[in-house]
Amino acid sequence: MSKPSLPQGTRDFGPEVVRKRQYIFNTIRTVFELYGFQPLETPAMENLDTLMGKYGEEGNKLIFKILNNGLDNPAKHTEAQAAFEKVLEGKNVKELTERALKYDLTIPFARYVAMNHGQLTFPFKRYQIQPVWRADRPARGRYREFYQCDADVVGSNSLLNEVELAAIYWQVFNKLGLSVEIKINSRKVLAALAEACGGSDKLVDITVAIDKLDKIGLDKVKEELATRGLDEHQIAIIAQYLAIDGSNTEKLNKLKELTGSLPTGAKGIEELEFVLNNFEELVYTPTSGLLAPDSELTPDSHRDHSPLTVDLTLARGLNYYTGIIFEIKANGVQMGSIGGGGRYDDLTGLFGVPNIPGVGISFGVDRIYDVLEELKLFPAEVQTGTQALFFNLGEAESKAAFGLMQSLRNAGIRCELYHEQAKFDKQFKYADKKSIPFAVIIGSKELEARICVVKDLTKGEQREVTWNELKTVFNA
Repeated sequence: MSKPSLPQGTRDFGPEVVRKRQYIFNTIRTVFELYGFQPLETPAMENLDTLMGKYGEEGNKLIFKILNNGLDNPAKHTEAQAAFEKVLEGKNVKELTERALKYDLTIPFARYVAMNHGQLTFPFKRYQIQPVWRADRPARGRYREFYQCDADVVGSNSLLNEVELAAIYWQVFNKLGLSVEIKINSRKVLAALAEACGGSDKLVDITVAIDKLDKIGLDKVKEELATRGLDEHQIAIIAQYLAIDGSNTEKLNKLKELTGSLPTGAKGIEELEFVLNNFEELVYTPTSGLLAPDSELTPDSHRDHSPLTVDLTLARGLNYYTGIIFEIKANGVQMGSIGGGGRYDDLTGLFGVPNIPGVGISFGVDRIYDVLEELKLFPAEVQTGTQALFFNLGEAESKAAFGLMQSLRNAGIRCELYHEQAKFDKQFKYADKKSIPFAVIIGSKELEARICVVKDLTKGEQREVTWNELKTVFNA
């Protein structure tokens, strides 16, 4: 018998890890609900034609396809073999696969909106927390199965949605105690850059290359642009664009000189200015409640420390984005983006329902987990599951303990009884390994007096309480 193993790029999660992940999920979910978003779930698999062609050429390669049922039927062997040969030629064959695991939550959401738009109240604000799958090469912070947490608004053109989504990012990471940089750019600015380089047909080539800048460096990006058919003059314009730096205001002023004369570029810059100004005035202020209580920022200085920054190298290599785009980087740790998103003004048009604008963001929970773990930012109370362990000191004693436990459980207090009669030392070790903060001891003497000894295992203190008073110990 072979040794049991996991598929590469997937993981098991034990209780300690699950509690930490739930802490992240619950933090994000709470903030989503604060902003009026509603929960949604979609199937693990989608029809292949729902996904293909929606993520650009790089994304298409990473879609996990599912084999059709019945391929083990001998009558279908010849048919399946011919289909496999077509797949090896780079073709998609319905005889072999018609479905795929979902690559992200955005396209399935767009499909849902297209199918249900007649019943939805717009603007429709939804959040979704589910696993997705990508046939990527596993690495630190990159998995083949991972969770995404998305929030999207469809049916509204208002840029206040972008401001709210930036606020959600900032509030979530504030609650998690994680310092981040919220990077923004505009696909309109990138479209204007493509126009300055000869035409909108070059937009995909430019964005795919720019999106690799952090990984391969400027020289390699130039080489890739050349292989994609751009000439030296066009590559020089892109290099000039990528060299723009300074404060947010300085970057936008330099950008105006490069692409601001083009209507698309001017519109993109205007939208960036709107989001930046409103975020700084309405969200990231000393009176907003989102800054730490001991923050030294003043109304005059907070803008210089704003986490929302223009990053003109940000491209988001997905074809469906049309306006403002986001990406989140954690400060103080080497890790790829831990969140991202943007505006997609006609995504449902891909499914025959045009003119429903949308904008959304996503949290990369697995990477957020790794960052919080590395920076030791998980609160100690995250690991508190069972609040009280009742010791098992005999049949009569454990029966009394069980009745008391049920009373505590009905009051919302998490507790358990040690599974068998055993020495004190063994039961204390069990409580310690499970990080249970209280031990409740009922021996023969306590049983007769209808009292129990409650030991605070974190402080090393203990006291006697009556059975009727026991709830108050945990409700204090």
